[in-house]
Amino acid sequence: MTSAPKPPAARSTYRHGDLRRALLEAGIALARAGGPDAVVLREATRRAGVAPNAAYRHFDSRQALLQAVRAAALSAVARAMEAELAALPQNLPPADLARASVRAVGTGYLRFARAETGLFRTAFGASDDLKEPTPDPARAGQSGLNPFELLSAALDKLVEAGVMPPERRPGAEFMAWSAVHGLAMLVIDGPLGPVIGPQMEQVGQRLLDMVEKGL
Repeated sequence: MTSAPKPPAARSTYRHGDLRRALLEAGIALARAGGPDAVVLREATRRAGVAPNAAYRHFDSRQALLQAVRAAALSAVARAMEAELAALPQNLPPADLARASVRAVGTGYLRFARAETGLFRTAFGASDDLKEPTPDPARAGQSGLNPFELLSAALDKLVEAGVMPPERRPGAEFMAWSAVHGLAMLVIDGPLGPVIGPQMEQVGQRLLDMVEKGL
């Protein structure tokens, strides 16, 4: 009498319809909880429920996964900035709308830094993003612009509306970005957290006043 065939052994892993997406989502969750240092390929595969070697068809190294997570974080920052822009009344006079647009991109940036600290650290960790010759759509928001481009577009509106003299426009985005990013980092990772953390919104608006007047 022949014995019944044994059932196949239960798989300790499973197949994904989109493993790359599953790994990326796991990496984003790791970054949200612990910043860029927490994005580890082996942990991402564990969370995705696949064997570690399955990841290499999509991300050949930890750095490759981190770059994809960073792009997703930058896209999230851009969407936060776009949400502030979308809330502006569009019937404002051009000069007022231009000023409000600069304030909106700064407000969106600071609010994201406070609400999504891990992703914010990941988005703006050390990288060569600004050296890349072509824009990466993965880093963009709904408008197709990344955070740096959204800031640049808002500053261009100041010139178009006659608020900023054209000769002061070159390089203005670096000055504005440095000021706002500096506040964010001093609050989330530096000594200002205990001092002004709860009042970051109010302090941020005062900083944006200074940035606008300085431009």
